[in-house]
Amino acid sequence: MAMTGHAPTGDSKTTKRRAIAAIAMIVLLGAIGLDTKVVRIGSDEDARQQAFNPDVFGRTEFPRIRDLVMERAPAAAKLATDLVADKKAAIDSYGTMAGAFPVLPVTLTGTVGEGKSGIFYVTVEGLPDGTKVRVQTGPAINGTELRDIPGDIDFGAFKNQIEYQNVGSGINRAMSAEVLSDLDRDALPGKTITVTGVFKLINPKNWLVTPVALEVKE
Repeated sequence: MAMTGHAPTGDSKTTKRRAIAAIAMIVLLGAIGLDTKVVRIGSDEDARQQAFNPDVFGRTEFPRIRDLVMERAPAAAKLATDLVADKKAAIDSYGTMAGAFPVLPVTLTGTVGEGKSGIFYVTVEGLPDGTKVRVQTGPAINGTELRDIPGDIDFGAFKNQIEYQNVGSGINRAMSAEVLSDLDRDALPGKTITVTGVFKLINPKNWLVTPVALEVKE
């Protein structure tokens, strides 16, 4: 006796495959939903997930760095005398080692001389003969002395060397915005200024000071 009925058509097979695929997609989306954490914009979790911002870091850290330098900085003449008398003791008393060279805080008052690219010579009384002092006034501020002076902003806290270098630039920009934004650089030569800042002691007779405070005497 002959069997009757119909074999599944191509359309029914296609429909079945689509239904299976749809079910699989629903299961997958459900699993993703269970594993997804909703983060509210502006929350602490959101801040942690954002890319590192060196300018935010700089604005946060600069006030602490400024206060530390202001508190620790000796007068230029005293610092110079102490360095001549016992360099190691002076570094231990005032400075922070940053690699091979120490970073030292200092406060000074002197007369502004010639300058180039925002870096001005300053004549300071009481320093040993031949000691030259220069002060960075921007707009561009170079170096990582502000980053290095606290001694607790460590490379290991950052993702890589580029990020660590950017930290120094972010702090420099924060300082410049707070301390140097209204400075009339063209009018500086011949003026008396009081500066508190930091410098890297590479050559004891050549100080390049990055300020944390700068006042022009009228």
